[in-house]
Amino acid sequence: MNTLDYEYFFRQLKAGISIDETCFYFVDDPQKEEHYIGFLPQYEKPYWVGYCDIPDGCEFHTAEELVNAKIFDGESLIERWRNIRIVSIWGLCIEDWIKSCSHI
Repeated sequence: MNTLDYEYFFRQLKAGISIDETCFYFVDDPQKEEHYIGFLPQYEKPYWVGYCDIPDGCEFHTAEELVNAKIFDGESLIERWRNIRIVSIWGLCIEDWIKSCSHI
């Protein structure tokens, strides 16, 4: 398993539950370059993205801002979701993440 239903994933992201260090790539990227998103509640802008169109990544106030930002080859996570393959969340493969972590 290397994909998740978008609505399920977004609920976890929005709640900030067991979601930091989500690593993924796009299947339509020939290099399969890895990207990262996460949530760190101690920061003013707790939602973050690494390895995107913005050098050194970026931060957002809300999960909605993050998933709608056109920062992945000019498109948003929502627009590209069907091409996303998740490598790990919290350093765990999806199966272990689902079994081991809290979810809503």
